[in-house]
Amino acid sequence: MLKKYLFIFFLSMVPVIELRGAIPIAAVWGLEYWSSLAVCVVANMLPVPIIYFFARKVLLWGADKKYIGKFFRFCLEKGEKGGKKLTKTAGRGGLFIALMLFVGIPLPGTGAWTGTLAASFLNMGIKSTALAVSLGVIIA
Repeated sequence: MLKKYLFIFFLSMVPVIELRGAIPIAAVWGLEYWSSLAVCVVANMLPVPIIYFFARKVLLWGADKKYIGKFFRFCLEKGEKGGKKLTKTAGRGGLFIALMLFVGIPLPGTGAWTGTLAASFLNMGIKSTALAVSLGVIIA
């Protein structure tokens, strides 16, 4: 039983899969719903501060590297362009709600990892990012 909870814990931390994959697996395995949900939500939120503080720095570091630079520059340019467009459209207050809803959409690629990365490009601040992503994870 503990092995299954550890599995869903770590699966909830994997980008793209996150809660959207771990919770259905827990249900198939017959694990108790509320404890599985708590394990998955906690595990899904653990990488948020690391992503927020280091993802952009890693992209900036790799932007001038020989083999990875082109891809990293592409990611930086897309992130900054998208962030400016979203800020212009939603404003600062709307940005919080937009991030929360984006993370809350139960589709692959719209989870805590992607939302936190977007928030780091938008310089939202760790407190508002963590709250918006947390609420989005709960919605999902």
